[in-house]
Amino acid sequence: MDATFTAEQEEIRRTLRELLLKRCGPEEVRTAVQTADGYDPALWETLAQQLGLPGLALPEAYGGVGCSVTELALASEELGRSLAPSPLLATAVLGAPLLLALGSEDQRAALLPRISSGELTAALAVPGASLTTALGLTGDNRGDWAGGGRAGGVQARQTDGGWRLYGQADQVLDGHSAGLLLVAAHTGGFARSRTLLFLVQDSLVQDGSGSGGATRVRLTSLDETRSQARVQLRDVEAELLGDDESADVDVAGVLAGVGDSAAAVLAAEAVGAADRVLERTVEYVKQREQFGRAIGSFQAVKHRLADLYVQVQAARSAAYYAAWATGAGEERVGGLALAQALEALRITASEAVQLHGGIGFTWEHEAHLYFKRAAGDELLFGPVHRLREHAADAARLFGGGEVAV
Repeated sequence: MDATFTAEQEEIRRTLRELLLKRCGPEEVRTAVQTADGYDPALWETLAQQLGLPGLALPEAYGGVGCSVTELALASEELGRSLAPSPLLATAVLGAPLLLALGSEDQRAALLPRISSGELTAALAVPGASLTTALGLTGDNRGDWAGGGRAGGVQARQTDGGWRLYGQADQVLDGHSAGLLLVAAHTGGFARSRTLLFLVQDSLVQDGSGSGGATRVRLTSLDETRSQARVQLRDVEAELLGDDESADVDVAGVLAGVGDSAAAVLAAEAVGAADRVLERTVEYVKQREQFGRAIGSFQAVKHRLADLYVQVQAARSAAYYAAWATGAGEERVGGLALAQALEALRITASEAVQLHGGIGFTWEHEAHLYFKRAAGDELLFGPVHRLREHAADAARLFGGGEVAV
């Protein structure tokens, strides 16, 4: 592994940081999350068309840049520093890799160029609150999380005209505004039980409580910068992702692979957020005075900040390694990096609130935005102890057998 970044990778970081410093400060973030989309469409257009972020890790044949997960992770680290709300995670980290891995050639040719250009956004909808399980981060995703032939979940039924879906998904990232839904649904009943992915176009989805085949409602989430929606499917028309011959593809394995790379990207994003909130805290303790001197000069405060710095740097190393390793084909490394990064963000954000004193508890200060990102991401993709537990189980560390390598 080469631990140094290339000139192109450094340019991605520099360009993004300069742009976000100008256009995505705390006030711009608060304004963006109050819009109907939950993000700034003008900023997203710049990120997509001028910087090519949605297609960063997509092949050039589909309008992408042809980079790897590492570049996507570096870009996400910069977005995490500013907590920039955008559909990048749902579209480029979760949706596009599934289309690339499972879609037919016609589907890839029709959809991926539109995603690369930023024209089309996508969202992954899995039954109920099973996102972290579906991605194989906190449990085996080969079970009955998609419905298992019983009531609940999302069910798929084949008809003469194609496929029909019914059910509900509750943790759909950017699902209220996405132009394309990738829905994981259970099909086959008990005789041939399996989970497949389906495409639902925006034209078949309504916002609010309309009478269409599907409705979606934006939810009030703890972290407003990470928009979530509830999607209800009522006998809605859908298209199988792939073709009939590929219906026996290991969908669970593909979802787990995407989950591993997504965890590496999320880890880098969390590291960016932790680094920024630590940076702001160090700036503040140099200015705030008690007993006639800056509180940053007190030894106890120095020790606390030093511990935070070590945690953030360790999490950064783990995130960078995970991004490189998943791009190199190594499996089951993203979850551990994500656990370390989420823990570092939670502790750093908590200490930031404490060290800022009374002002850190107010809604007007940006420290609470980072604290909510830490708590919200643990609810969505964790918690930390379950991420580590699943990684240990997958490696058979405590099973009494031979350790997997």
